[in-house]
Amino acid sequence: MYKHILIATDGSDLAERAVEQGLSLAKLTNAKATVMTVTEPWTAAVSGEWAVAFPVEEYEKASEANGKKILDGAKKMAAQIGVACDAVHVKDQYPAEGIVEEAKALGCDLIVMSSHGRRGIAKFVLGSQATRVLAHTTVPLLICR
Repeated sequence: MYKHILIATDGSDLAERAVEQGLSLAKLTNAKATVMTVTEPWTAAVSGEWAVAFPVEEYEKASEANGKKILDGAKKMAAQIGVACDAVHVKDQYPAEGIVEEAKALGCDLIVMSSHGRRGIAKFVLGSQATRVLAHTTVPLLICR
């Protein structure tokens, strides 16, 4: 059925459920799994007065450490259920764009990710990465809530 599943995570509890689902599906279908996380560009995450207090070097170190922690947790989960899994940390990208580009680059035939399911003004203000991925990918998308 699926040959290569891309599983996107930001390390949140909600995203962890999507990682579990994606890895379980990979095991069931004997598919290759790649877990990924995306770090936004420093200019998107830090602006104004914060830029002085939180220099780009510190942001990059913190992003690298956070990405490693997220991916190590996902790889550990994969090992526990017996699924071989690659891990990718995409840096200096917006999440949706990074996910779509990585799925295409790796030749994935399914993307698995979570969604907070926000509605109304919260969706408008905070955005929805899942909605953006859905709008820009040609790869099937499984959204876990």
